[in-house]
Amino acid sequence: MLFEVAETAKKEVSKYSDNFEIYIEKEETIQLDAEKNTLNFAKEEKNIGIGIRVINNNKLGFAYTSDIDKTENIANIAEKAFLNSKLNEKDSNFDFAYPSKYPSINGIYDSKFNNFNLDEATDLMNTILNTVEEENCEATSGGFSASYSESLIINSNDVNSYDKSTGFSSYVAVNAEKDNEKSTAYDSQSSCKFDLDPIALTKDVCKIAKDSIGGSKIETEDKNVILDYHAATGLLNTFIMAFSGDNVQRGRSLLADKMGEAIVSPNLSIYDDGTYDNALYSSKSDGEGTPSQNTLLVDNGRLNSFIYDIYTSNKSNSQDNGSNSNIKSTGNGFRGSYSSTPSVSSSNIIFDFSDKVAIDEIDNGLIATDVLGAHTANPISGDFSVEANNAFLIENGEIAEPVKKAMISGNIFKALSDCIAINSNIKQYGPFIIPKIMCKNLRVVG
Repeated sequence: MLFEVAETAKKEVSKYSDNFEIYIEKEETIQLDAEKNTLNFAKEEKNIGIGIRVINNNKLGFAYTSDIDKTENIANIAEKAFLNSKLNEKDSNFDFAYPSKYPSINGIYDSKFNNFNLDEATDLMNTILNTVEEENCEATSGGFSASYSESLIINSNDVNSYDKSTGFSSYVAVNAEKDNEKSTAYDSQSSCKFDLDPIALTKDVCKIAKDSIGGSKIETEDKNVILDYHAATGLLNTFIMAFSGDNVQRGRSLLADKMGEAIVSPNLSIYDDGTYDNALYSSKSDGEGTPSQNTLLVDNGRLNSFIYDIYTSNKSNSQDNGSNSNIKSTGNGFRGSYSSTPSVSSSNIIFDFSDKVAIDEIDNGLIATDVLGAHTANPISGDFSVEANNAFLIENGEIAEPVKKAMISGNIFKALSDCIAINSNIKQYGPFIIPKIMCKNLRVVG
């Protein structure tokens, strides 16, 4: 169906412009949510839509629709895209992708979705809620979703990129109570394949909640702080924004003038890899049809590259004042949906540490399962002050008593300049593929 719609759109938009791009997306979603121990929301949804971009006289025009059943509707948005281009300013940095070889990526599509239905999803959600009860906890919320995505990009440069993927995820948040004291905990799991383990997830969350009850206050001091997966992800979102070519050009990146300089620990290399097998943000191409690639952002602690889409790579070259730079798109032009235009965004962010340490080698520290308030971190300076959630002291190599309340403050760039991996499983949370990370000498406020 997508190819038939694309041919119709190509015929219609060619009437107005010989420089165009057509993006078609089809999505199917099953979603369930629970409040406390009751399933209160369930839906099955199918969406399909088309977005058309044209470039005329260095002016970009865009229009979209979800009503693609009739040729006249597609013809209408083709004309709108052309008319919209007339209203915009000239910019010679606009361009569309050119044909190139696309990578082969494994493990991002699971055919089990084809036979998956709402009843099976409901059974899985009930399994989560029943497990919470068996573990003597109280569910505050939970959810499960399964999705299928199919996309096609064609343009006037003869780009033709088709991709499909699936995604499955679940989460649960619980309360635990003992001797009139309460504690909460939350966790989630996501995969391109239907290989989730909701029982293990729920048992782990309940254990963290129960283990967090009670505890003691701590003194304010600098400590080695282990950031568990959720805690690390919250703070790394601020850090990774500094690698956006768009933020660099807008003066919103602390890394703008630090190419080749040491910016993190020398035992850490960082990659943006849209070709990584089995990863949530892998695809054959980005939302512009540029092939996905593995970009080395940080090489043994030193800044090596930023990430770009077509527009920001062209803009970077035009701003370089004759230095003959040849920056190309890194395959990071992504769309929220067919109703939006591409912008710079990361794919899978891999933190690769050459050194690791085991928890039993740590004499004195703190482990934070999660942090609250990471969204308040300064996106430019990297300064943060967050509340450690489900935090525990580490004493003589063992996870000891829980901590009642603690704030962690610092600067994410400085924190990563003195960090090391904890010997732990590598997991993906959001775009980040990471181990647990220990940052040395962070300020912990009791």
